[in-house]
Amino acid sequence: MKKIIQVHIYRGDTQFVAEAIDLPVVTQGKTLDELMQNLKEAVNLQLEGEDVSDFGLADHPSIMASFEVEPEYAKV
Repeated sequence: MKKIIQVHIYRGDTQFVAEAIDLPVVTQGKTLDELMQNLKEAVNLQLEGEDVSDFGLADHPSIMASFEVEPEYAKV
């Protein structure tokens, strides 16, 4: 069982976007702080009333986010 929910974060056209790898969760926010709040809420809603082992997760998993950064040379 996994103890960590992996999430990929990137900058969309107008907002930051978070997509969970281990769960069917996608959310967005205007700031990274707003995104983190929305992400925690979305994960909690997804797991509410569910058996987390159905998702291959251990009880009380953590969220680990990786952030995609666009290199400067890509903006040329």
